[in-house]
Amino acid sequence: MNMRNPNMNEPNRPQDPSHDDSISQSQGWNRPRDDGAANGASGAYGSGTQGSAHTAGFPSSQFGQPYNNAGAYNSAQQGQSASNGQPQWQVPFGSEPGPEGAAPTAVAASTKNKRQVSLPAALALSLVAAVAAGTITGIAVGGNSNDDRATVNEVLNNQPVNNSTGEAPAEGSVEAVAAKALPSVVSIEAVTQTAASEGSGSIISPDGYVLTNHHVVAGTDRGGRLQVSMNDGSKHSATFVASDANTDVAIIKIDGVSNLPFLEFGNSDAVAVGQQVVAVGSPLGLNATVTSGIVSAKNRPVRASQEAGESSLIDAIQTDAAVNPGNSGGPLVDMNGNLVGMNSTIASLSNSAGSEAGFIGLGFAIPSNFAKRMADQLINNGSVKHPTLGVKVDARSSGNGAQIVEVEPGGPADKAGLKAGDVVTRVNDRLIENSDALIAAARSQDFGATVTLEVTSEGNPDPRKVEVTLSNE
Repeated sequence: MNMRNPNMNEPNRPQDPSHDDSISQSQGWNRPRDDGAANGASGAYGSGTQGSAHTAGFPSSQFGQPYNNAGAYNSAQQGQSASNGQPQWQVPFGSEPGPEGAAPTAVAASTKNKRQVSLPAALALSLVAAVAAGTITGIAVGGNSNDDRATVNEVLNNQPVNNSTGEAPAEGSVEAVAAKALPSVVSIEAVTQTAASEGSGSIISPDGYVLTNHHVVAGTDRGGRLQVSMNDGSKHSATFVASDANTDVAIIKIDGVSNLPFLEFGNSDAVAVGQQVVAVGSPLGLNATVTSGIVSAKNRPVRASQEAGESSLIDAIQTDAAVNPGNSGGPLVDMNGNLVGMNSTIASLSNSAGSEAGFIGLGFAIPSNFAKRMADQLINNGSVKHPTLGVKVDARSSGNGAQIVEVEPGGPADKAGLKAGDVVTRVNDRLIENSDALIAAARSQDFGATVTLEVTSEGNPDPRKVEVTLSNE
């Protein structure tokens, strides 16, 4: 299974021979290596060179693959399937045989001439006879009087029945949520010197600041062009503000606007599994598209490939609300119309280069609390920082925790007494299965927060609790 970003323009990440395959090189001392060269290197759900799952980006449209369209729906190199060489299930069209053909109708020869009729001639005569019979039948049916059509004509002449009560939509309905959210969602067209892509975005302030994905607008800071389409059909130029490839968050600003409708941030920490949500965006260039579903899961560490060999890691909200290429950067809102997530990545079963698979019920959104913190830093500082544990972890570990391979001297983990070889299996109440889960869990915390780790050490299988105060901003 590929993790596809709805952007559909994910490049391949080049192999970096300078990195040690066994050590995760990480910015902030808690990020797995970027080279992905080692067998089993960490990706979305611990993807590596073999059996890896790449996000498609809801960026691997070239949600993994992000969700934005590249060019006129052009997709570039996609992530490899997690099938690990196993056959993919496919349903062939028209593969089931139809009924056997009927035997030719026999046509009696004239008793006078006693001639035999060949098979082709018999078939032709049979078809002619069938056509003639049908024509005669049609004439017979068509000969009915006009009185026989009186009833149906009376029905056809009735006025259409209203499919609405004419009243305002019920509070908390999808209809009400759509009416509130749509005016605050834009479609984004990004053109660079080498590519063009489409995505979505949420207006987060009345002066035109827009929250979207990095992979939607990547490259426009180097001489590209941005244009947004509003819900009312108006088009405006926009300016790139800042972005962060590691978290797939970006900010742009619509030029020359004021008093715009905007979405308010909801509390993504309060989102519950099973809760109803609505996704809004421009899948496949279809502006102002609304779909609904539920929150399927929380705290999903999902890694997606970005341009120039980079990758993003998000601690995602999983949803079954339909999202497709072009939804990238668009909002996931609760039933009050508040922004609780930013659609970023989808999972796909496609594994063929150049193909563009659709939604299979697995979409991933960046939680709004995290996106809001990133937006604040990008707008005010031009870059982002993350709270860290001060460790390097083994990107190959999967399923049994995150193994520490190096501790930053004087860092948070060092001060807490953690050592190389220790394995972190929980952060607070959250189960940690691999290195990506540990990094995502740390990034989700506030600067200077104190977390409780469950740790096992070499030679001592009994877990112990260790309190660590994360780095300050």
